[in-house]
Amino acid sequence: MTTALITGASSGIGEKFARALAGRSMNLVLVARGTEKLERLATELETGYNIATEIVVQDLTVPHAGRLVFDTVASKGITVDLLVNNAGFGDYGLFSDRDVNRQLEMIQLNIAVLVELTHLFIRPMLERRSGGIINVASIAAFQPLPYLSVYAATKAFVLSFSEAIWAENKDKGVKILALCPGPTESEFFRIARFPAAMNEKNGRLFPAEKVVEKALIALENHRSNVVTGGFTNQAIVNLSRFFPREALVSLIEKQFKV
Repeated sequence: MTTALITGASSGIGEKFARALAGRSMNLVLVARGTEKLERLATELETGYNIATEIVVQDLTVPHAGRLVFDTVASKGITVDLLVNNAGFGDYGLFSDRDVNRQLEMIQLNIAVLVELTHLFIRPMLERRSGGIINVASIAAFQPLPYLSVYAATKAFVLSFSEAIWAENKDKGVKILALCPGPTESEFFRIARFPAAMNEKNGRLFPAEKVVEKALIALENHRSNVVTGGFTNQAIVNLSRFFPREALVSLIEKQFKV
C-alpha cells in the first residue's frame, strides 16, 4: 500500500486531499501544527477506510521544519510515494501596514519549507523512479495582487519552481504538479483577515473536494499545472497575455481595494 504525506492536512484543501487519498486506499502522514484536529481526522480515516495514518505535529513556519518532518517520517520507516505541499497562508492589506514578521513567516511556509520538503523527498523518489509531488500554488501566481503582494509573489515562485522541476524530471518516473486553485472553500479568507466587503466580492467559492479531484486527474495525466474553478479562473490567468502589465495590475488594485 502506498503512502501520501500532506501538509496543512487538518482543514480545507489539505483535509480533502486526505479524504480523497484515503478513499484510494493510500496510507497517510498528516502534518499540521494543531494536534486535536489531526488526531480526529486520522482516527476517522483509519476507521472508515482501513488504512494506516501517522500524524506529525509541526509548526512549519520555523526554519528547517521540513528537515524535522522528513527525519520524523524516516525514523518510522515510512516511504512517501506522494508529497502534497498544501500548507500556506495569505495576509490581506497594504504591504507597508502589515507586520513584517508575518510576511516573513509567509515566505517561510509558502516557499522555504515547500522547497525543503520537495528536495528531501524527491531524491528517494528518483532512486525508485516513482512518486509524485503536488505543490499548491494559486491563480494568484499568474499576476501581481495588490493588498496580497507577498502572498501572490510566493505563489508565483511555487508555480515557476514546480514547472521547472516538472521539466527536469518528467522522464524519470516522478510526477510534479503545480495546483492553482481560485477562491476555494477553506479557511484562507479568515486566516488572511479579509474584510467582510472583500468576502462578499469573492462570491461563490469552489468546493475543495473538486479542487482535489481535478488535481489528482492532472497528476495522473503528467500535467505540469492545473487551474481549477471553471472558465472564470481560466480567463483570469490569461489576462496578462492581452493587457499591458501596468494596466492589469492597476485594474486588480481597484478590485481588491476595500
